[in-house]
Amino acid sequence: MTTLDGGARPTRVPEWLRQRAALTPDRIALIGGDEAPTFAALDAQADAAAGRLASAGVGRGDRVALLAANSLDFVRAVHAVGRRGAVLLPLNVRLTPAELAWQLADAGARLLVFDAANADAARALAATDHGLRLLPLAELTARDGAAAGSEGDREGMIDLAAVHSIIYTSGTTGRPKGVLLTYGNYLWSAVGSALNLGLAADDRWLACLPLFHVGGLSILLRGVIYGATVEVHAAFDAAAANRAIDGGVTLLSVVSTMLERMLEERAERDYPASLRCVLVGGGPVPPHLLEWATARAMPVAQTYGLTEAASQVATLAPAEAASRIGAAGKPLLPTELRVVDGEGRACPAGAPGEIVVRGPTVTPGYLNAPEETARALREGWLHTGDIGYLDAAGYLYVLDRRDDLIVSGGENVYPAEVEAALEAHPAVREAAVFGRADRRWGQAVSAVVVLREGGAVTAAALSAFCRERLAAFKVPTRFEFDGPLPRTAAGKLARHQVRERWAAGSALTPPRTRVRAGRGPPLARPAPRRPRLPPPP
Repeated sequence: MTTLDGGARPTRVPEWLRQRAALTPDRIALIGGDEAPTFAALDAQADAAAGRLASAGVGRGDRVALLAANSLDFVRAVHAVGRRGAVLLPLNVRLTPAELAWQLADAGARLLVFDAANADAARALAATDHGLRLLPLAELTARDGAAAGSEGDREGMIDLAAVHSIIYTSGTTGRPKGVLLTYGNYLWSAVGSALNLGLAADDRWLACLPLFHVGGLSILLRGVIYGATVEVHAAFDAAAANRAIDGGVTLLSVVSTMLERMLEERAERDYPASLRCVLVGGGPVPPHLLEWATARAMPVAQTYGLTEAASQVATLAPAEAASRIGAAGKPLLPTELRVVDGEGRACPAGAPGEIVVRGPTVTPGYLNAPEETARALREGWLHTGDIGYLDAAGYLYVLDRRDDLIVSGGENVYPAEVEAALEAHPAVREAAVFGRADRRWGQAVSAVVVLREGGAVTAAALSAFCRERLAAFKVPTRFEFDGPLPRTAAGKLARHQVRERWAAGSALTPPRTRVRAGRGPPLARPAPRRPRLPPPP
């Protein structure tokens, strides 16, 4: 087992929560509903829950699945699993029983912890897998004083090379892959983020992303590493997120659809100066949203990350957010980032290629998938499958997923760029762009558009609007007006589902057909501007 310093001896450090409770016992660790436990209280609660896991037969290295929505009990379970030396398997509550069963079997999980909302799904899984044991989350985290202390690591140490969690990718192509993430991956991710954003004594992170995804889970772990308060919301609600900011939240992470809903709900009111940064990830962010946020005094920083790198890889520094609209920033210390061509050679500035990443945040591999691991991890570099470019100053601009790239007449078209142009139209709420088979061009650019309530526009007018902003080969030749668009639990556009549904093109609207109004409330926002994202040459 190799450590960060190149030695063969595992690197052991004090357990984060246990040490945090010793350092700042009276500081508020979590806020949720009417609860606000301190770090000392959270430590004791994790200890009691770890004792219950021990009573359930959970030992070091065992996989414990967690099927639950966001809650403070979710957080307690995360720390209890780690304290037992077990491996956490957070499950997406939106998956079907068949999908969940496959992940449980692939990970070899024999214990499933579940909340009340997912009790039926848990019982259905146990009915088909008689070796699967069930433990209600409420029983695991009960604070009735009935459980003895933890049977975990009495030294209070953790091995940075040990696997903390297995997080399955969204599975845009084929079966999802179980990403192995170590304690060291999470620790270095937290360090890199802090070196970029800084730390403040009154920091409060809002966790409104799903905690079963890496973006949400990493916030929980940053909280104990930093000694920062984490406010947990059961689900994303734009009004609740805005109230939390007014109430003292200084940092939060969202995706672009969440950002738009927050700005929409905020209307004309500026955000308070206490809000230090809003990290926006999950894919390229439409430039008009970044400009709109700037107009409302919201300090937005676009970020690029992925599950295989324990969340953030590159993030724009807050001081540069207004001057570098569209950029995902530079790689966080100590991460390395390159953009390479098909032969693995570094691309010149401005030339698009595949984004590759190297550093201590990168996964050691995929569970039970040696071929996939070998394909993704080559010569120490993680090949992400994402397309982007670096400008002359070294700032990363993310264009799209390689799997979503459209090649039309020999020209590369990045769907996110076309979607940003469409979403700059005042009648358009959201758009999804994909390639449709075409005999002449190989692929033709097609778009599914959702209009705002009361919005009306012709496909011909949208085509003309795009031609003012994009090269002719990027302009969609077919439009479908429908909605809402499919999204993952984290709010990312599930473009592959759009492609599968409409790629045949039989239902696509001819260019001159007038369309019906889409769904969603009206939105007052600044007049659309030409996107500032520098186009690749």
